Amino acid sequence: MFVSRYLGGAVIALAMSVAGAQAETWDMATPYPDATFHTVNINEFADDVAEATDGALEIKVHSAGSLFKHPEISKAVRSGQVPIGEFFLSLLANDNPVFAADGLPFLATNYDEAERLWDAQKDVIEGLLDKQGMMVLYAVPWPPQGLYTDKPIETVDDLAGLKFRTNNATLEEFANLAGAAPTQIEVPDIPQAFSTGRVEAMITSPSTGANSKAWDFLSHYTDIQAWIPKNVVVVNKRAFRRLDESTQQAILDAAEAAEERGWEMSREETDAKVAILKENGITVVEPSQELMDGLREIGATMLENWKAKAGAEGEALLEAYQK
Repeated sequence: MFVSRYLGGAVIALAMSVAGAQAETWDMATPYPDATFHTVNINEFADDVAEATDGALEIKVHSAGSLFKHPEISKAVRSGQVPIGEFFLSLLANDNPVFAADGLPFLATNYDEAERLWDAQKDVIEGLLDKQGMMVLYAVPWPPQGLYTDKPIETVDDLAGLKFRTNNATLEEFANLAGAAPTQIEVPDIPQAFSTGRVEAMITSPSTGANSKAWDFLSHYTDIQAWIPKNVVVVNKRAFRRLDESTQQAILDAAEAAEERGWEMSREETDAKVAILKENGITVVEPSQELMDGLREIGATMLENWKAKAGAEGEALLEAYQK
């Protein structure tokens, strides 16, 4: 009797041990605060994976750059320091100009155009990241980008000399062409950077402006709708391949749902966050024709520069997008 009970308890303990060994936790590095709709969507993605796998895989989301700073996230996933992460796609522009296609001013300025651009861009992006040991799970756009300043901006000349917030090579090029002074600032540091005078202008989404409480440190939002950049969520290929087939499929299914949900969230976000800016005293203005003409000239110059660097891959991408 004692032996039987002992063996029964041992079997149960062994079963629990095996079940525990099968459960896995993935740390996920993300650059944006919890209130940002991208992070909200990622948390839903993580919940979907946990539910679909009955808890066999838990994705623990580390938001606001708390695990790795934004520029380090792609490298961390590539090296396997974390199995999964999210980053701004244009941050990889120095690796290949194709990564920056969605940040080219006035190439794609509404959601229909942004979807067509992603369709044209996706195969190239997947191939490039595959060579780096990463696999694309999904991509979600930001709302159209607007211009934030502490004074009215009527022409491009009004930007000359302003300290301009950048976080990637595309924005740095834009600032230089506008005669502004580029200054590298990540999203969590925006309020302090403006409050201390390190920056005086930025181009970013209504989401980032509202979440950063831009009304505390600037006065004007000019709705130039310059471009619709994307965040991408990637997984380390080795980590993914170590999972069983059903868990892999659960991740892919959750990613598909997250991409569809994220695009819709982005659309809803645009109107909601512009309204919040207005409610809190930001002057939201339509850009003057003179300003738009000057900005489009900058955009045309940047497109030509990009085409010269992007080569055959860039040409094929533009042809696919413009069909």
